[in-house]
Amino acid sequence: MIVEDDEVIADAIASKLGKWAFDVRKIRDFKAVDHEFIEYDPQLVILDINLPFYDGHHWCEKIRKVSKVPVLYISSISDNMNIIMAMNMGGDDFISKPFDLDVLVAKVQALLRRAYDYRTDQSFIEVKGVILRLNDQTLLYNDQTVELTKNEYRILHTLFDRLNNVVTRDELMEKLWETSEFIDDNTLTVNMTRLRRKLEDVGILDLIETKKGQGYIVKDERLS
Repeated sequence: MIVEDDEVIADAIASKLGKWAFDVRKIRDFKAVDHEFIEYDPQLVILDINLPFYDGHHWCEKIRKVSKVPVLYISSISDNMNIIMAMNMGGDDFISKPFDLDVLVAKVQALLRRAYDYRTDQSFIEVKGVILRLNDQTLLYNDQTVELTKNEYRILHTLFDRLNNVVTRDELMEKLWETSEFIDDNTLTVNMTRLRRKLEDVGILDLIETKKGQGYIVKDERLS
């Protein structure tokens, strides 16, 4: 994903990376870079510092709240202070403008190699603005972080993974305790109640719907 408001530079980068078979997206709305990041779910971000509305440091900090995706800064503001700030905000590398596009490609390839040789590329699941972070089993909503217990995380992960489908109580119990036998049915109810209370405390209302006699479902109309 390219976060660069200079169309000439953004197009040149996109064209060059396209020749190397990369699927490239350019940011459309510089007021909502974080929303487009979640929508695209990219494997790498190329980020300028000078941007409309908010600078690159702001958006890098936002991205780091939900993902460990590699961030490559590109900027003509290449003084030591900005380079140090870029790294402190979570940037992985920095290229000063003007730069050679072949050097950019080499850095992109190196960052992707380092990032994905040792871990999976999916670091979060987003449903209706609710972000479930897989790396630390927490939830993010409107810049609020919610700590989840192991069972609460497994419930949400299962429901998000089965989006728009009813998950039975027996299925959830098997996910939580690897069996539906010898488990008091009320134990699941207690876990679900605690999870719903945590969601409501940060303004997430009616995310998990109860289907009487069937189980639970999380709906996202965008995918129905």
